[in-house]
Amino acid sequence: MTTEEKLKHFLDVTTESTNAKNAKVLEDYTNALEKAFEEHKEESTRKAALQLKLSEDSFKKKQNAEIARAQLQIRERVSGLSEELKAKLFTEVRDKLERYMDTREYQDYLVAEIRKAKEFAGEDEVLIYIDPADSGKLNSLAAMTNTTVEVSKYGFGGGIRALIRSRNILIDQSFETKLKEAEETFVFQI
Repeated sequence: MTTEEKLKHFLDVTTESTNAKNAKVLEDYTNALEKAFEEHKEESTRKAALQLKLSEDSFKKKQNAEIARAQLQIRERVSGLSEELKAKLFTEVRDKLERYMDTREYQDYLVAEIRKAKEFAGEDEVLIYIDPADSGKLNSLAAMTNTTVEVSKYGFGGGIRALIRSRNILIDQSFETKLKEAEETFVFQI
């Protein structure tokens, strides 16, 4: 083999070896880039999915807050209207009670309540009080029930109150108390 042939052979072997090394480096670099690209793509997809989830959660929270605020406003409005209607209703009830107190049925009611109080007291002394507005009925009530009836110093909206001192018992059948209890427990059903 001549020197030229040797040089050519050396050049061919070196070129082939260099090309093989370059191809290997290029393949490794391409693989590394593809791997980095896939990782970047996966990371970007994961971040986008996370951002979408966070945005959805934020939207749901805002929506729930708006719904809660609207429900609260509705409840407040309903509560206000309920109180207004309740006040009107009990004003009407009071007006009807005032008209009722001028009827014969009311006097019969008072007689029945006085008799119940006397029956409850049994042999014990019972003091019967009527509302100052009913003072005109004092004598007829005393005669109809065969008991002493007194006019109270304090108004209680009609009805009677009875006191059994020996047992420390107050029987309160006053309209004021009954109305107050009804007002406290009254709830509009929607």
